[in-house]
Amino acid sequence: MEGVQNLPPHLQGEFMKTLEHMQIKDSLIMYNTLTERCFATCVSSFRSKALDKHETTCIQNCAERYIKMTQRVGLRFAEDQALRQKRAADAAGV
Repeated sequence: MEGVQNLPPHLQGEFMKTLEHMQIKDSLIMYNTLTERCFATCVSSFRSKALDKHETTCIQNCAERYIKMTQRVGLRFAEDQALRQKRAADAAGV
């Protein structure tokens, strides 16, 4: 985000709007993927309007695992990016 400060003010606003739009899109994709995956895995019967106890528990566990996995992947990605930036800075300083 350091490079954003070097942009002219009118482009900074445009960049931030685009970034916000991308974050919203990513959140919706994650939500839809979680919903589709957990529904397909856990719901096998349509004999009533409500989920039964097994389906509810399965969906809760599935959603929890999916969110934890997504957070872990995001954390690992951030760590990798930080390491790459550090290596680039070290290489530029040498």
